[in-house]
Amino acid sequence: MTGKNSKTMYKRKLWYAWGVHLFTATGAVWGLLAIIAIMEARWQAAFIWLVIAVVVDSVDGVLARYFQVKGMLPGFDGGLLDNIIDYQTYVVAPALLLYRADLLPGIFAVIAPSLVVLASAYQFSQANAKTEDHFFTGFPSYWNVVVFYLFMLELHPVANLLAILLCTYLIFVPIKYVYPSRTTRFQRTTVLLGVVWGGMLLVALAQYPIIRQGLIWGSLLYVAYYVGLSVYLTNENKESQQFG
Repeated sequence: MTGKNSKTMYKRKLWYAWGVHLFTATGAVWGLLAIIAIMEARWQAAFIWLVIAVVVDSVDGVLARYFQVKGMLPGFDGGLLDNIIDYQTYVVAPALLLYRADLLPGIFAVIAPSLVVLASAYQFSQANAKTEDHFFTGFPSYWNVVVFYLFMLELHPVANLLAILLCTYLIFVPIKYVYPSRTTRFQRTTVLLGVVWGGMLLVALAQYPIIRQGLIWGSLLYVAYYVGLSVYLTNENKESQQFG
């Protein structure tokens, strides 16, 4: 390869790297639009923007690996950018929705969302929040999913509070949660079931304000699978370390 071709290829890779990072950064815009919709009590719109943010978060890592972005921009930390945006879209916006939609009882309307943002700040700051074998350590702050269920299931505020407290507690419990797009064990099954699950939630969201409780409750089977698989693989890993 001539020097000219090598220089052209390098410039092209730089453009790819900046393009992928810009794509990641759009997540901040979707998060902002979700927050605006929450403040205006446009619940369906808020969840739609959060869904778009999840899609961006799900795709940008694949793009980064495909275009070999890592190391192309030494002064720019794509992982840090991703964490900042994830905290906005997975934590802050859902916590605000908890408060704005009156999903919690009395004084806990402020206390519970505060616990969410504080515990998640701890979780996001852990060096091993994402392990080398592609798991999340502790509940991975899927507050957008939690709040979606609490909103759609129309449970008693006390039940919502208990669910928030349980998930907050699980942040500090060292269960290794499956990273659906990267954990290799049972990956095909997890991704396939995840696509079906996501489709069910999108149908439910599209039908709002009509809420199909059967559809929502049925989709929780995937949540049970996800948690069950995570606990199973955590125990399997502990046993292999004991006897390995």
